[in-house]
Amino acid sequence: MALIPEFLVDHVNNAFPKNVCLVAVCMDDGYAQVSPRGSILVYDDNTLGMWDRGKGGTHDTVKDGTKMTVYYRNIELGVRGGDGTLPAGGVARFYGTAEVHAEDGEVRERVWNEMVEQERKGDPEKKGLAVLIRLTRAEQLNHKPLSELSGVPKDG
Repeated sequence: MALIPEFLVDHVNNAFPKNVCLVAVCMDDGYAQVSPRGSILVYDDNTLGMWDRGKGGTHDTVKDGTKMTVYYRNIELGVRGGDGTLPAGGVARFYGTAEVHAEDGEVRERVWNEMVEQERKGDPEKKGLAVLIRLTRAEQLNHKPLSELSGVPKDG
C-alpha cells in the first residue's frame, strides 16, 4: 500500500517556498535538528527524496540508516480555512530511514533534476548529495494514516 497518497504528490513537490517541509533528525547529543528543506520531493509512493548541499547540522548527522522525520503543513488543505484534504490542521508527517547517494548515479541525477529550480540554484556546482527517505509510515497530525484519506476536498 502506498504511504504517500497520490493527491499529495504535487503539493509536496511544490511546497517550496510557501509550505516548505521541515526535516528532523536526532543529533548525537540527543536533541532534534530541524531544518527547512525546499528540495523535498516525492520519489515514489513510499519514498521521499531530498538534496543535501553538504553543510550544516543535518548534513553532519545524516548517514545511511539515519531515522528522519519530514513535516509538511499547508493550511489551505486543512478544515479551518482550507478544503479539508488534510483535515487535521493541513499536516502530513512522514517517518523513514535515510539512504545517502553521494556518488553520481541515477538516484542522484533524478533528485537533482526533479527538485525545484530554486534549490538547484543554491548548489550551482552540484556539490551536494541526494538522500532518499524510505518511509515506514505517513500520518496525519492526529496519528491516523494518510492512506485513510480519500483525497477529495470536503466542503467547508
